[in-house]
Amino acid sequence: MLLIRVDANVAIATGHVMRCLALAQAWQDAGGRAVFAMADSTSAVDWQLRTAGIETIRIDAISGSAADATCTADLARKCNPDWIVADGYHFSSDYQRTLKRTGLRLLFLDDNGHAQHYSADLVLNQNLHASESLYRNCESYTRLLLGPSYAMLRREFRGWSEWHRVVPVVGRKVLVTFGGSDPDNVTLRVLDALQQVRIEGLEVTVVVGGSNPHLASLEQAAAKLAHPVRLVGNATNMPDLMAWADLAIAGAGATCWEMCLLGLPALLIDLAPNQLQIAQRLDTSGVGLHIGTSRDFSPQTIASKLEAVLGSVDHRERMSQLGRQLVDGMGAFRVISSLRSDGPRQPNSRIM
Repeated sequence: MLLIRVDANVAIATGHVMRCLALAQAWQDAGGRAVFAMADSTSAVDWQLRTAGIETIRIDAISGSAADATCTADLARKCNPDWIVADGYHFSSDYQRTLKRTGLRLLFLDDNGHAQHYSADLVLNQNLHASESLYRNCESYTRLLLGPSYAMLRREFRGWSEWHRVVPVVGRKVLVTFGGSDPDNVTLRVLDALQQVRIEGLEVTVVVGGSNPHLASLEQAAAKLAHPVRLVGNATNMPDLMAWADLAIAGAGATCWEMCLLGLPALLIDLAPNQLQIAQRLDTSGVGLHIGTSRDFSPQTIASKLEAVLGSVDHRERMSQLGRQLVDGMGAFRVISSLRSDGPRQPNSRIM
């Protein structure tokens, strides 16, 4: 069994839960069972976990607190899982040590090396900027899983690894997606920018996450837009929507790896500080185009960049090819293989 400690709310958003769900689904497909332990969640996340056949247990403590760590450790002792999995920036070095005192094995999902010390058995960082230098302060037994080859995608994406994208001479289909919550309503500002785009026949699909509190304002804005706009609430067919689109405007979170698999070029906006390095590295590698943070991007910049990229088949083809080279959809299974590996451990080894 996997005991997965992760949270979701409007502020945290759902990216951490979605990659943990991908891991849980791969574990289920390998014949195992996964249980989520959560102090914070949303109704949309709860529904998605139930639909996946995953049990959820509530942690009655402030997320990331010493009481949270103690409750999670007590739960782990009762459940005796094969692995404890922890994913969240509020889980500190002390939190890891408390979980390790159970005597159980710990997988820690990380993005920016935020903890001062790592005592987990495995540390997974699926980002392009992942490097051993982020994890110099770790135990001798800690192993590192680094890079997009470990990008964990949910079950619905698995059948798309061999799909071929046809890149039109002029792109006209735009997908807008900013995760499960979008607390700052970046989507609304992007809709304002789309009003300035001068491409004949432009079509827009906007994904409104299940935890997004701004549906009413988005409906009003979409009705006024000169281009046809389709709002999709709490989408369950993201691969189909990504396959439909010629270009995306998206947050620089876990969605990036899904777009890479589908070869979908994207304009990226970092919605939180932890997404900045992801956006920058995808930009410098030619996979995406970073156009700013959620607080300082310009609608005029979005409109001009969108017109330029939609009008350049060469640019979109290159972005599409580079994205597909990064992510093959097998990341979750590589992680499962590492969890189930019985081979001898090498101190501070990096698993490729």
